[in-house]
Amino acid sequence: MAPNSSAPKRSRRSTGAVTLHDVAKLAGVAPITASRALNTPGQVSEEVRQKVADAVQRTGYVPNRLAGSLASMRSRLVAAVVPTISGPVFLETIQSLTEALAERGYQLMLGQSGYAGSREDALLEAIIGRRPDGIVLTGIMHSAEGRRRLLACGIPVVETWDLTPTPIDMLVGFSHEEVGRSVAQLLHAKGKHKLAAVSGDDARALRRLDAYRATAQSLGLPPPAVAVVAAPTTLHSGRQALAELLRADPTIDAVFCSSDLLALGVLTEARVQGIQVPQPLAVVGFGNLEFAADMAPSLTTVGIKGAAIGRQAAHFIVERAEGREVAERVIDIGFTLIERESS
Repeated sequence: MAPNSSAPKRSRRSTGAVTLHDVAKLAGVAPITASRALNTPGQVSEEVRQKVADAVQRTGYVPNRLAGSLASMRSRLVAAVVPTISGPVFLETIQSLTEALAERGYQLMLGQSGYAGSREDALLEAIIGRRPDGIVLTGIMHSAEGRRRLLACGIPVVETWDLTPTPIDMLVGFSHEEVGRSVAQLLHAKGKHKLAAVSGDDARALRRLDAYRATAQSLGLPPPAVAVVAAPTTLHSGRQALAELLRADPTIDAVFCSSDLLALGVLTEARVQGIQVPQPLAVVGFGNLEFAADMAPSLTTVGIKGAAIGRQAAHFIVERAEGREVAERVIDIGFTLIERESS
């Protein structure tokens, strides 16, 4: 039996989304003309451009950039992964990365991985599947599976806030080990002999801690007392950690904290217990957050060039996404020991 030629064709279920055809109909032009007005406006008249722009405004239409990117293999999207957005330490990098990319016509998508490697792996799988023009990561400590995926995907990758001679692709950051060594040397030079530390349990903070402890011992000092707290770190955990350290040894005379928030907690607990800073207790933080200079006493800390990291990462991604080679793929941007009243 011949099929009924008059039967209506079955159409795909509508998603309810406004389409280019809807915009074209409202503007009174063909769909191909509406497409040109949006994607290559130089090919149509000012009158047509305005009609299509008015229709877009009235309908709220957002062009499907994925369809257009299939031919060029360019999405003009860059994905960045940070451990947390609840703490302010990465905000300067995120802000400068966003601005530097926008200046070149790229947009940033932000993902929060937490401090567990399994969450980063799941996030990377989702990101790579969407084929952004670049991926910006925090740190170099990735799982074997995550590293394999990043190496195989062919997407430009920039690792940040860390340092290694063997990055996945490109890197801009600083040495956490050198941070730990420099802080121990500073405190030793200040005449401190019973060092202690309060550290988050994330990999980068623990590497700073290891270098701090090793340097203290190499300088002939006793092994520093240590309190490790869960990341992301907080003022509250800093207070608790100092109280714990003082119960174990009331004679400690310096504390290196893996974040300025921890240092703020340590200073608060010292004030509550009537302990003067910097004598007998010196305190050093990490991050040089906005409040560090305005505290009383002002906080000695490690300054990180977060904005410079973001700008350089954006430069790396755009250069590679637009087909240009990057001559120097590893940049040590360094850090600054900022001495203030707390030491």
